[in-house]
Amino acid sequence: MLNLDFTKRVVINTNNQEWLKSPSKGVYRKLLAREDKERGHATSIVKFEPGSKFSSHDHPLGEEILVLEGVFSDETGDYHAGAYFRNPEGFIHSPYSVQGCTLLVKLHQFKPNDNKHINIDTNTASWLQGNGNLKVMPLHEFEGESTALVQWPKGERFVPHAHFGGEEIYVISGEFMDEKGRYPAGTWIRSPHMSVHNPYVEQDTIILVKVGHL
Repeated sequence: MLNLDFTKRVVINTNNQEWLKSPSKGVYRKLLAREDKERGHATSIVKFEPGSKFSSHDHPLGEEILVLEGVFSDETGDYHAGAYFRNPEGFIHSPYSVQGCTLLVKLHQFKPNDNKHINIDTNTASWLQGNGNLKVMPLHEFEGESTALVQWPKGERFVPHAHFGGEEIYVISGEFMDEKGRYPAGTWIRSPHMSVHNPYVEQDTIILVKVGHL
């Protein structure tokens, strides 16, 4: 098992990780958290080389994906960088990529009865006003768990706060910061239930945030 003690804070700069081979030729992964070799709870950065594919499979307890680069495809369509989607338990597909792509993938993490299929193009979806000068794009919410993109303008600071149910962040662009460190694009941060920090940025930054799930 890898990083499955949810009482501990984990910070990984994925830029410093090596790509590991998956069971499918041309598909590689950087592991962030993992329960078992090829099943159970997993959070990874996944890369499809051009022309690579995965055989048909389903996802017990769901699959959540944010396309970071390139174009990801399956029987339901093509998903460009910025696509966010959730495939609930029972969904079966055969994913591939013609030109190659990089994804943030979370497996086996849906709550019971969270069975809605979601597909959002974050390039065209609307930003909502958040606290201070922050802009927020809600992506998913279910029984206290929520996921959103958050846009931080240069120089923005937030008040110190705690996260009931924990917090998980992936830095998409810019550099996220708090009193514990600096986190460039490509960094994954998971903080436990009731953890506290005082975040800020020095440059325009966009992060993916999930809270209430730990």
